[in-house]
Amino acid sequence: MSEPWLLEVTDLKQYLCCPRIPYYRYCLPDIRPVTYSMEVGIQSHREEEEKEARRSLQKYQIEQGERLFNYFAASELLGIKGQMDLVIITPSWEAEDKEAIIVDYKYSEQKAGPHFKLQLAAYALLLEEELQMPVRNGFLYSIPLRKAEKIAITVALRKKVRHVIQEIHQLLEREAFPVSTRTPHRCPTCEFRRFCNDMV
Repeated sequence: MSEPWLLEVTDLKQYLCCPRIPYYRYCLPDIRPVTYSMEVGIQSHREEEEKEARRSLQKYQIEQGERLFNYFAASELLGIKGQMDLVIITPSWEAEDKEAIIVDYKYSEQKAGPHFKLQLAAYALLLEEELQMPVRNGFLYSIPLRKAEKIAITVALRKKVRHVIQEIHQLLEREAFPVSTRTPHRCPTCEFRRFCNDMV
């Protein structure tokens, strides 16, 4: 894999869950299965978008803003690309003090773990480069709970994004089979579980 390529932002989240996931995806690209939970998540995102269009912005602690659904951005400088569930420009495109807020839907009742926060921060860096406006905060919206959790896009998170991008690129350049996750309780729901004989 000597040619430059752009990682998906979701690869960063998956890498924190288990380094083997991006390895399987890029080094063995023809084996990726689609699980039932993945299909449920995709359908839930579609349904949530329809509801979001009718919802007020109070869940995101703002009074007004303009919504952009499924906003795609890519950056050769960062080495990543991705499609954001929802971007809100507040208070408006015309305002001098405008800023962007990212909302990422998740089909989970758990509070935001480091992997979800990292994904949100990666989207923030993409968006700042693309729109040339600040992204100070994002929200992880739990579809089952119908609650939005505010996440500050800190300096530490931004540094972590760049560090993880570099780690993944180095991993894929070497094409060396990585160690497994440190949280094996996630393995039963992983789409690649049948390829990890040491974790069965």
